Amino acid sequence: MNTAPAHYSIGTPGTPWGEVERAEWLSQQTRQRSYESDVLSVLERLRSRFDVEEYGHLDYGADGYPLMAIRSRDWRDDLPVVLITGGVHGYETSGVHGALQFVDQHAADYAGRVNLLVAPCVSPWAYERIHRWNPNAVDPNRSFCDDGLADEAAALMRLVAPVRNCALMHIDLHETTDTDETEFRPALAARDGKPFEPGGIPDGFYLVDDSERPQPEFQQALIEAVEQITHIAPADGNGEIFGSLVAARGVIQYPLKQLGLCASITSAPYRTTTEVYPDSPRVTPEQCNAAQATAVCAALDYALAHQ
Repeated sequence: MNTAPAHYSIGTPGTPWGEVERAEWLSQQTRQRSYESDVLSVLERLRSRFDVEEYGHLDYGADGYPLMAIRSRDWRDDLPVVLITGGVHGYETSGVHGALQFVDQHAADYAGRVNLLVAPCVSPWAYERIHRWNPNAVDPNRSFCDDGLADEAAALMRLVAPVRNCALMHIDLHETTDTDETEFRPALAARDGKPFEPGGIPDGFYLVDDSERPQPEFQQALIEAVEQITHIAPADGNGEIFGSLVAARGVIQYPLKQLGLCASITSAPYRTTTEVYPDSPRVTPEQCNAAQATAVCAALDYALAHQ
């Protein structure tokens, strides 16, 4: 893995970015793939089997993006609600395509058992630019709170509000990539005027549980299912994964609500964030997508068996 430069290319070390630096950063972001081709076209094909709805719209200069969600066609008020989110960080590709793959290949297995609500690409601007932030240099996955600064997060919270307190499960699909270390963490340090502290990228799949409401057996059910598809990240020499102490094999914990993370937006008893590692020579993009879909199925199976 390449290492990050000593100083990020934008800004003055030790000084937080102002409007000039944010504008410079934005000027360097270019569209590298198509939300319409990769996501909206798939949603059109799913319309024959599911309800597909626009739950918001992002307007970023000349660029506009409909925010789309998928619902079970046989929605019933007496069934538990399951929320699946992907693409909160647009560059984490398998989160988007894994969510769509689950809907296409597996959702029918749960018809009449749960109400599915799926937001497969929460951050389409960032998806197209393969980036973590929105165009305001804001991380949506620190913005799921009342005073959050990301429109992507606010729109999803509005969508979920009616089912927030009746959700059984929420799985938020993410990746940890080598570019976390070479680009995104250095950019974050530069943006905030802080020193960049190099770390390591875990080699394999892991999960993030809620430190305030942990569900260790639920998390391990997912680990056992996903390890049939891809390898599980081991702890490093400090007993950590990505700087956090390992709570159990392949599992770390964050205070989800305190950090404004997407997985905190419901009161569901079963919540987790997946972290696929797509940069390993041991995996393919297809395996990464399958790992995400497999995690969703395992989460659903466990939650339904223990509701």
